[in-house]
Amino acid sequence: METTPNTATSTTSAGTTGKNAKIDQTSARMHDGINHASEVARPAVDRIASSAHQAVDSMAEAACNAAETLGEKSGNLKEMQARLMEDCNNYVRENPMAALGSAAATGFLLSRLLSSR
Repeated sequence: METTPNTATSTTSAGTTGKNAKIDQTSARMHDGINHASEVARPAVDRIASSAHQAVDSMAEAACNAAETLGEKSGNLKEMQARLMEDCNNYVRENPMAALGSAAATGFLLSRLLSSR
């Protein structure tokens, strides 16, 4: 009677070893499949990454160009503002009565427009 339990234990142990081997084989095949998929996808991922880097570089260049252009335009506007202020100051110095009359008329019109509302 003692030999029967030993036989059952050895059969169970052999069955477990066989199942473990199948699991190991399946696991190895899955790892191989993942590695193969990774190798196949790598060129596509590299192309996509390269395209993304190029797009970022071109956007950065465009942003730099836009910032440079805005800086130039800002400088031009400041120069125009300074010239306009100088022209206005010169006009007021040369024609004080006309400037005073224009200011009075503008004030009168603004007060009429704003008081009617």
